[in-house]
Amino acid sequence: MLTLLEISGSLNMVGYGLGAIGPGVGVGLIFAAVINGTARQPEARGALMGTAWLGFAVVEALAIIGIALAFVL
Repeated sequence: MLTLLEISGSLNMVGYGLGAIGPGVGVGLIFAAVINGTARQPEARGALMGTAWLGFAVVEALAIIGIALAFVL
């Protein structure tokens, strides 16, 4: 028989799994925009990549905060 803690832990991980969909989609949209922008204006690649890496870091920070909360709660 499962204890309440085991059920709660499982629900936390399910919640994080659903919460990880957002950052995954966000990273995909960021780099899709960079590819599209580079295709339209190749000389702007350097500026686009710098902005993309900054956006990538922010989106991934949200995912890391989410997994930390899933383990804490």
